[in-house]
Amino acid sequence: MANPTPQAVKPVAFGGRLVFSKSEKAKGGRLLLRSCDNGRGGRNGRGVTVEAINGGTVKLNGAASPSSVEDGGDAFRLGKFVEGRLVYRQQFVIRSYEIGPDRTATMETIMNLLQETALNHVMCSGLAGDGFGATRQMSLRKLIWVVTRINIQVDKYSRWGDVVEIDTWVASSGKNGMRRDWIIRDRNTKNMIASATSNWVMMNRETRRLSKIPEEVRQEVLPFYLDRSIITVDAEAGGCKIEKLTDSTAEHIRSGLAPRWSDMDVNQHVNNVKYIGWILESVPLQVLEDYHLISITLDYRRECRQSQLLESLTSMTTSSSATEDEPPASSRGSSDLHSTHLIRQQDDRAEIVRARAEWRCKEHRGAMKHP
Repeated sequence: MANPTPQAVKPVAFGGRLVFSKSEKAKGGRLLLRSCDNGRGGRNGRGVTVEAINGGTVKLNGAASPSSVEDGGDAFRLGKFVEGRLVYRQQFVIRSYEIGPDRTATMETIMNLLQETALNHVMCSGLAGDGFGATRQMSLRKLIWVVTRINIQVDKYSRWGDVVEIDTWVASSGKNGMRRDWIIRDRNTKNMIASATSNWVMMNRETRRLSKIPEEVRQEVLPFYLDRSIITVDAEAGGCKIEKLTDSTAEHIRSGLAPRWSDMDVNQHVNNVKYIGWILESVPLQVLEDYHLISITLDYRRECRQSQLLESLTSMTTSSSATEDEPPASSRGSSDLHSTHLIRQQDDRAEIVRARAEWRCKEHRGAMKHP
């Protein structure tokens, strides 16, 4: 889609009636609006910049104009397909409520953006049924996607106001699974700052039992498969089994963690992103203050409901004490600490999530140090 001309810009209602009086096209694909009616009977005399991004989508304060619908997707999703519709690309600005104490985006923010991009990929592909990321044939069969494993590797954390560009695509994983990969780039430099890979299987939303992929569903998603891996098997520690922590092997245990109503998703279980926060509950404060989380792998073993109390277990080791049986450091940089985690039910100690992580000192070679 070509960039819209100034004449194509229409009035947009956003918290008050905005009337664009005069505009001109500026460098960098921006449309500069000279003045606007702020809804109070006068004009504020200040220019408003409306930026044309994502292949020509016009947005104002995070909203797109009604005339800018691309690739059959909703205009407000602000995404587009590239590489012959095999890769879906979306851009996000890091909001103030998405950063942590060190003023950078949190791992939970990254996972939320990955999830949002994935869901919009399904929606804009035209495959979406009435489920959460489910296709039409999946909805007919009462099937949903559930994640079994995700690995995220971070080279640099974005700061408040930074704009990131996320690419995502899917591929087959075995006979009855799907793999989804992501790349996160800094929009200004185009440098890759993070990557992720995940494995998904199907579950019946009523019986809560795993299901094979029906042939009708396979034919739906097959045209979107792209045989490309962003994280190699070796970099993900070969998919090796994550050590199970116990009361005797865990160094730190935090009990009494209670899922809230807001932690649940539309599939009636705890959203997979929420486990990051519970994992960090048992990580020593000094580690959180002095180290960057540069890689984490989560192995989801069962569902969690709101009524269950949880426990978070953590064990930390330094890289110098790592053994041959432990997973290697991230392929894009050495780590200073390794950690193993477990989220389990407090009453019967049933495992919910196992995880392992890698940490790099914030002063280590300045790899992630921000000015």
